[in-house]
Amino acid sequence: MQTAIHQYELLSSSGHVIKVRVFEEVPYTESFRAMSEFALNRGDDSVDQIWLLQHPAVYTQGTACLQKTLGVSDISVVKSDRGGQITYHGIGQIVMYPLLRLKRYGIGVKSLVTNLEQSVIDVLSDYNVDSQRRDDAPGVYVNNAKISALGLRIKRGTSYHGLSFNIDMDLTPFNNIDPCGYQGLQVTQLSDLSSQADIQKVQEQLVTKFVSLI
Repeated sequence: MQTAIHQYELLSSSGHVIKVRVFEEVPYTESFRAMSEFALNRGDDSVDQIWLLQHPAVYTQGTACLQKTLGVSDISVVKSDRGGQITYHGIGQIVMYPLLRLKRYGIGVKSLVTNLEQSVIDVLSDYNVDSQRRDDAPGVYVNNAKISALGLRIKRGTSYHGLSFNIDMDLTPFNNIDPCGYQGLQVTQLSDLSSQADIQKVQEQLVTKFVSLI
């Protein structure tokens, strides 16, 4: 994994130190391999981490997905071991990967999903954007359009993968797929809802709000 451009520590609400590592653009396959290795090889007492980054254009398929990219596209498709269906990552989208030993926080996967969704909802509230979660489809929605997608994996008690949050990106590639397996699902982004959408600022808000929930 490439070197982080910035890193710092935050204290969770449960009193655990978490190292936040901020990267620039990281190819999906590079971060996928690094996350998996971190979860597999970490020591019992090693500090949890959260990675913040952006991926160059790529479609990723979760373990439940049999679907190929729809339409004509030169964007690569990567099979991932996260849960869920197919989604798109591109520059202008925040990706946050929480690499957490869940037992430390007394939470399971369902609670982790809820906290990730809530962190996005809380950030959007700061921009006066009302958003919701859905029981039938993990993620965060604004007027029924998806703005944040989730997919997780647990290995040796450590979570990896995480969430994507559309900030200021080209949404066109979503037209080639059924986002998260839902035909006709619309997507949106913060820059279309607020003139104050700055990706670096939103990254900081997102990770701070998430850590305050665990």
